[in-house]
Amino acid sequence: MPKVLRLVTSVALTIGILAAAGCATNHEEIPTNTGSQPTSSAAEPSQTATPPAVTPSAEPTEKAFDKTAKSIDDPASYWVVSNKLRPLDPVDYAADDLVSVPVAYANPPVLRRMASDAVVDMFAAFESETGLQMQSQSAYRSYSAQVRVYNGWVNQLGQEAADLTSARPGFSEHQTGLAIDISAKPAECTLAACFGDTEQGKWLAKNAWEYGFVLRYPEGMTSTTGYEYEPWHFRYVGKTLSTEMHDTKTKTLEEFFGLPKAPDYK
Repeated sequence: MPKVLRLVTSVALTIGILAAAGCATNHEEIPTNTGSQPTSSAAEPSQTATPPAVTPSAEPTEKAFDKTAKSIDDPASYWVVSNKLRPLDPVDYAADDLVSVPVAYANPPVLRRMASDAVVDMFAAFESETGLQMQSQSAYRSYSAQVRVYNGWVNQLGQEAADLTSARPGFSEHQTGLAIDISAKPAECTLAACFGDTEQGKWLAKNAWEYGFVLRYPEGMTSTTGYEYEPWHFRYVGKTLSTEMHDTKTKTLEEFFGLPKAPDYK
């Protein structure tokens, strides 16, 4: 091949190579696919077992009131129930812990010691709260004293009417040393239904339970208790029983202990 022709051919070959190389460097670089999968932003579900739910322990059951904790038959019991069907046994029972009650009175009051202490506290609370006074009208009466009281009512009213307001000897709550008749001082509506409308009567009806007393002969309960409404007659039973009767809204001892109604003597 002539020398000039070989030179031309060599230059042309060089230009072609350079052109091919420049073309490759002008292309954008293509990212290499590594074959790995994209990572998900959502959390993988836990493979740890969920512990079982803990059931809260049941609330403790409130203990039922024990109505057999004290006797309702023994005349020495603070829960004794005496009515026209339930005479005291013995009928001439007399408590051995009787004391004079240091409160204002119309007739000197005597009660069993715990009842006396409760009366003192109750009278003091009333006077402190209201600035008024009340007094004991009648408290403990012996069997022989009850004979005189009952016969007096019979002579005045006749036996049928007397039996609605006064117990026969041996059947009286006053003989237990746990009952007290309360009146206003100065006297107002003494031993009358209107005592329930006095400040003393209203306070006692609302608060006596806090001192261990129950209103023994409530209004409208004559067919159960055997006696007319006596808003002045309060019976000491102790705070445990008085509180339970208040909380359960039970009006009479007969109802509370499931005893027969006692409207009349046998």
